[in-house]
Amino acid sequence: MKVLIAIFALLAVSYAAQLSGNEPIPIIRQDADVNVDGSYHSSYETGNGISAQEQGQLKNAGNPETEAEEVQGAYEYTAPDGTKISLQYVANENGFQPQGAHLPVPPPPQEIPEAILRALKWIEAHPDPEAKKYE
Repeated sequence: MKVLIAIFALLAVSYAAQLSGNEPIPIIRQDADVNVDGSYHSSYETGNGISAQEQGQLKNAGNPETEAEEVQGAYEYTAPDGTKISLQYVANENGFQPQGAHLPVPPPPQEIPEAILRALKWIEAHPDPEAKKYE
């Protein structure tokens, strides 16, 4: 019975692989280097047009209060709809900061309506005495 289950499992895996049509994607180029000072770089490119590169270094080494890793990198690939996606980024003590033409852009800030400004000024001039209990 175990042999029969194993045969059916192998047949199912073989059939699923044929249905998916997923051929292995070759790695055309790959490079990586890590240095003793904490700096590094790595990059790769695959046969289906994906590429990525990244480098990082330790800023303010030896100062625990300001020491931080700063990473810069980029990657490219083609989206399923055929759009070329290209993203550049910096990651440091200020967080992850991506840039790319495909990223959404926030709308410009709008002016605060006059009625809201008057209300805020009134609230500032007349603080709630009960609120001071919780400060």
